[in-house]
Amino acid sequence: MSALTTRQAARERVMKVFSEELDRLIPAFEAVPLQGRRFSDFEDQVEALARRVVPVVLEERAALEPHAQVESPGRCPFCGSDRVYLKREITEAELHSPQGVVAIRKQHARCRACDRTFSPSRS
Repeated sequence: MSALTTRQAARERVMKVFSEELDRLIPAFEAVPLQGRRFSDFEDQVEALARRVVPVVLEERAALEPHAQVESPGRCPFCGSDRVYLKREITEAELHSPQGVVAIRKQHARCRACDRTFSPSRS
């Protein structure tokens, strides 16, 4: 069992996305005017920042989970057989969380006994 990324790589991706969004919200150059005039405009801007950054944090946290990628599929959850193999394909499932759409990578396994497929990864 192993994570799909390293802590350093996850932190770099999150910091990069946050930095880009922060530059949109509060540009570093004084010559660039700030957007909005009312507090409600500021709230909308911060909400937009959160909608872009929080899903990235969730994706990276899920990828850091030790069970995000397995070496062995284990037993079939449907029939209990150990005649199971990992398929080569890895797909991205889109989960809808309160923070937005989060893309999670999933492995797939197939049981030779009952011919059903399942995801052995538990991210």
